[in-house]
Amino acid sequence: MFDDQVNGRIVLCGANAYEQKYFFNQRFEGLPQSVKDELHIICVLFTEEVGGSFIMAFEEDGGVVMETDAAEDDFFYDEISSGLMVREIRRNRQELFEALSLYYKVFLLKQDGLEETG
Repeated sequence: MFDDQVNGRIVLCGANAYEQKYFFNQRFEGLPQSVKDELHIICVLFTEEVGGSFIMAFEEDGGVVMETDAAEDDFFYDEISSGLMVREIRRNRQELFEALSLYYKVFLLKQDGLEETG
């Protein structure tokens, strides 16, 4: 169902409405439980609301991206709603995404967390 990498990005987590499954990449087990719980809720609610599959992944530079997709024969998947929901998640969870990006840069890329500010 889910790979740990998609299109050169490292998958953080995802959900799939067809298989009713949630995936969390164990490379990020060090995240606080509250963050892992929030990610789980975001992914599952997205697929419950819109359908299809949904992933959150890290780009090479640590940026967090969200991708959604649906099976060709899924006539219930609403592409417009999925785009609106992705934008709403990004807007409402901006601090979470900034924290995840910092976590990725510090713990996976081994960058100093202060590089951007100074």
